[in-house]
Amino acid sequence: MTDRKTLNPSPSIRLLTAAILAAAALPLASGGCAKAPEPTVLAAPVAPTRPKLVETASLPTVKFVDVTKEAGIDFVHFNGAKGEKLLPETMGSGVAFLDYDGDGDQDLLLVNSSPWPGDQDAPDPAPTQRLYRNDGKGKFEDATKEAGLDKTFYGQGVAVGDYDNDGDPDVYVTAVGRGYLFRNDGGKFADVSEAANARGPNGWLSGAAFFDMENDGDLDLFLCNYITWTPEIDKVQGFQLTGLGRAYGPPTSFNGSLCVLLRNDEGRFTDVSEESGVQVRTPDLKAPLGKSLGVAPFDVDGDGLVDVAIANDTVQNFLFHNKGGGKFEEIALLSGVAFDQSGSPRGGMGCDWAYFLDDERLGLAIGNFANEMTALYVTDQPSGLQFSDLANLYGLGAPTQPPLKFGIFFFDYDLDGRLDLLSANGHLEPDISKVQASEHYEQSAQLLWNSGRPGRELYVNIGPEAAGPDLFNPMVGRGSAYADIDGDGDLDVVLTANNAPARLLRNDGGDANRWIRVELTSDGKASNRDAIGAKVSVRVGDRTSRRQLFPAKSYLSSMEHPLTFGLGRAEKVDELTVTWPSGKTSKFENLDAGRMYRVDELSGLR
Repeated sequence: MTDRKTLNPSPSIRLLTAAILAAAALPLASGGCAKAPEPTVLAAPVAPTRPKLVETASLPTVKFVDVTKEAGIDFVHFNGAKGEKLLPETMGSGVAFLDYDGDGDQDLLLVNSSPWPGDQDAPDPAPTQRLYRNDGKGKFEDATKEAGLDKTFYGQGVAVGDYDNDGDPDVYVTAVGRGYLFRNDGGKFADVSEAANARGPNGWLSGAAFFDMENDGDLDLFLCNYITWTPEIDKVQGFQLTGLGRAYGPPTSFNGSLCVLLRNDEGRFTDVSEESGVQVRTPDLKAPLGKSLGVAPFDVDGDGLVDVAIANDTVQNFLFHNKGGGKFEEIALLSGVAFDQSGSPRGGMGCDWAYFLDDERLGLAIGNFANEMTALYVTDQPSGLQFSDLANLYGLGAPTQPPLKFGIFFFDYDLDGRLDLLSANGHLEPDISKVQASEHYEQSAQLLWNSGRPGRELYVNIGPEAAGPDLFNPMVGRGSAYADIDGDGDLDVVLTANNAPARLLRNDGGDANRWIRVELTSDGKASNRDAIGAKVSVRVGDRTSRRQLFPAKSYLSSMEHPLTFGLGRAEKVDELTVTWPSGKTSKFENLDAGRMYRVDELSGLR
C-alpha cells in the first residue's frame, strides 16, 4: 500500500506514496532489578516540608535495555499473511500490563491474531493470546493456558477494567469480526461475551476503553470500529505496488464504520451507541464517517464527566464531549482537533492525553502516518475545549514527521517530574523501500524528552547515544505500553511488532531521581472499583503534576493501573490530592518519596 487517496473530493488529503495504482473501486456496502518497596499506609496529614527542586541541565542518562529473552518473553505475533495482502494483516496488534492475579506486580498480556479460514498450512498448535505472570522482579512465566486465555481468533486490541467490581481486572479483546470479554475470577478467565452481551457488532473492532460515562460506579465500554471490511471487498480492489505486485490497500478505498458504546447495567451490557451520540455519519450521504483506531478517555473540561478522543485514519478525528445523562456531542471540528492546520485529515493511529506543561493546559497527542508529524493539540486555557496544534511550537514537528507512528504515550521515563513522549513506529507495506527510498518497513521507535524549556526546545529527540541502542533497533512497531515491571519505581516499556517478536525494554537509571506511585481503589458504588477516571495531583514546592487514571491509550493497548509521579531530587511530596469519580476529594501531606501509596476512597487504605 503506498497511496492514501480519499474517496472524498477534498484536495488536501495526504499521500502514503505515489506508487499505488488502485483499480476502479467497486461500490462498498456500508456497514538491574530492585527489591519492591513495601506499600505504605497513608496516615493523617502532618505539616508539610518543602524540598529543594533542582533544574535539569543536561540529557538524562537513562538507558532502555532489551530484556525480552532474559525476562522469559517469547511471544511472536502471527498475522496469517499468505500473500493476498489483506489489510488486517498489517494493522495489529495491542498489549496490556495488568495485575491479573492480585499479587501486586504487573503481568503482561499480548494480543495475537490467527490464520485465515481455509489456510491449509496453518500452524499447529494454533497461535493464541499470551499471558505472562510476573514474579515481581521482572521475570515472567507463561500462564496463558492455566489462566484460560489460550484462545485463537484474529485479535487486534485490548482494554483492562474491573467491569463487575469484584476486585479482579477483567479483559476485553477486540478482533476482526467481534469482541471478546473475559471475566477474571481469582486469576482464571472465562469468556462471558455472550452472557454479558458484550461481543459488539460484526465488524473490525480496533481500540477499546473501559470508563464510567455516568459516574454510577460501574465501567462502561467504548469500542472503535475501523472500516467496513471483508476479505471479498479487499480482494476485488486492485491495490498494486508499482512493478512489485499486490499491495496493502489504503483505508480511503473502504467505507467507514460506526463507533460503539456499551453501557454497563449491573454486569450486562446494553448497546446505547445510537442514542448516546457516538455514531457519526457524513452530513450528505449519512454513511458511517469514522475509521477509528486509537481511543483515549479524559475529562477534558473538568466538569466531572469523561469525554472521549478518537484517532481516525484518513478522516477527521472525533472528540466526544460528555453532556451527562449518557449523551455525547461530537465537537472535534469546533474544538480544533479534527484536522491538521491546513484543514486536512491525517492518518491517525494512537493517541494520549497529558498535562505536559507546568500548568493546567492539556495536550492531546496523536501519532499520524508517514510524512505527517505527530499532532499535539493544546488547550488555549485550563479546562477549555478550544485546541491548537502546537507540535511545531514545542519541538515535535520535524523529528516526528518521517516515521509512521502507531503506539504513542506520555510517561516520565527519567522521573524528573515532566512528561516525555514515546512512539512505536513501523510501516504498513513490507516492500515500501523498493519504491520509496526514504521509507522503511522496520522503523526505530522515538523517545522525546521533556526538557522543561519553553518553545521549540521543550521536546528533545533522544537517540541511542543517550538512551542506549536497544530502544531504537528498527521494528514494525504497533502497540506499546509502560509499567514498573521490577519494583524499582521507574517505568519500563513493551513494544509489539507486526508478525514478529515483541520487545520488553527495562528502564535502567530512571530511578536515579525520586518518585512515588499511587494505586487507587473504591467500593464499586461510590466510584468504580478501579477508580478509573480519578484525578490525582502531586504538589512539590510550587510545582504540581497532574494525572487522570485511564489505562486505555496508545494504539490498541492498556497501561498499568498505578500512577507514577517523578519528583526529581525532592525527598517528599507536599501534598497528594485525589478527586474520585464520585466527586469526593482526599488529601494527604508530607509523603516520603520512593514508596507505593495505596489509597481507597472510603477507608484511605486497601
